[in-house]
Amino acid sequence: MSDVPTQSIWQRPYLLRWLLVLAVVLGLIYLLQPILPPFLVGAIFAYLGNPLVMRLQKRGVARTWAVLIVFCLLSSVAVLTLVITLPLLIQQIEMMIGKVPEMIEWVQQVALPFIQRRTGINLTHLDLKSLKTAASGGWTSIGSVAGQVFLQVTNSSLMVLGVLGNLALIPVVTFYLLKDWHLMLARMHVLLPRAVEPTVMKLANDCNEVLAAFLRGQLLVMCALGLIYSLGLWLIDIPFAFLIGMLAGLASIVPYLGFILGIVVALVIAAIEFRDWLHPGLVVMVFVIGQMLEGMLLTPLLVGDRIGLHPVAVIFAVLAGAQLFGFVGMLLALPVAAVTLVILRHAYFWYLNSDMYDGSKKESVIVSSVGDK
Repeated sequence: MSDVPTQSIWQRPYLLRWLLVLAVVLGLIYLLQPILPPFLVGAIFAYLGNPLVMRLQKRGVARTWAVLIVFCLLSSVAVLTLVITLPLLIQQIEMMIGKVPEMIEWVQQVALPFIQRRTGINLTHLDLKSLKTAASGGWTSIGSVAGQVFLQVTNSSLMVLGVLGNLALIPVVTFYLLKDWHLMLARMHVLLPRAVEPTVMKLANDCNEVLAAFLRGQLLVMCALGLIYSLGLWLIDIPFAFLIGMLAGLASIVPYLGFILGIVVALVIAAIEFRDWLHPGLVVMVFVIGQMLEGMLLTPLLVGDRIGLHPVAVIFAVLAGAQLFGFVGMLLALPVAAVTLVILRHAYFWYLNSDMYDGSKKESVIVSSVGDK
């Protein structure tokens, strides 16, 4: 008895069915997006923790105990990160808000005249005095406004319960997904149509490799860059070093965006605070060293070359996700873009080997049959 030939997922009936499934999934995401964030965050934590659970299992630790150990580790890291960084970030944000009028004055009196002298462009029509006045009056009342907003939020018991419920759901979802991760994968594998099972498994393995590189590698690179920039700026006495460093680290999810954003903000702060050439030069040195460490050490070691997303594709994915699905879309944007890249690669090679691309054989058969007639 001959084996049944394996069919490609790219053949028309299967492709249409998978596209229909994708459309249904996107529709559900759109309809359910208000309740999805805690489940998505929990799924991300479970995905990050599952390899650690598997390593502990290989060392002889029972699955339940391995899950408990990893869950406690993830929870401890998350709580410590919030406890250490959140108060410092809030403090530096408040201090930077108080510096806004001074920054506007520096732009008006120093930056704009310098640009006008160097380029010859007339910038006298840019009147920032009214903006400075508005900023001086507006930022002083931000505390009272924030207090009123907080009071209104706390008066709405349903809103408070909703926020607390979402926060409480994250560890619950993380624990149960982490506990049953291997079972869910096994059940999905069993449900796959046998005709397309090899192709789907190949796609799943490639997508898993890309997602692992992104979620684990890129997040570690972002955190490492944030710490490098923060420490470097702190060593040269730049105000708001932690805030600028973390902002640059988070923005580095888009290649070079964190570097550009961080160095511009740090240079403006250094110029306003010290009014010399030494500190701006040291700022440039800090960010150049951070960029060199990212390119030569962090990215090759933690990420590798498995993602391959173009910077423009990254920007488009984030903006498209936010436009279509809001905050949920932003959470899903880059992982979905990475998986889409893998699928497009497979579709590209299928297309190159298909009759759609090279129909020379069929055409030769048609020509020969016409010639025989």
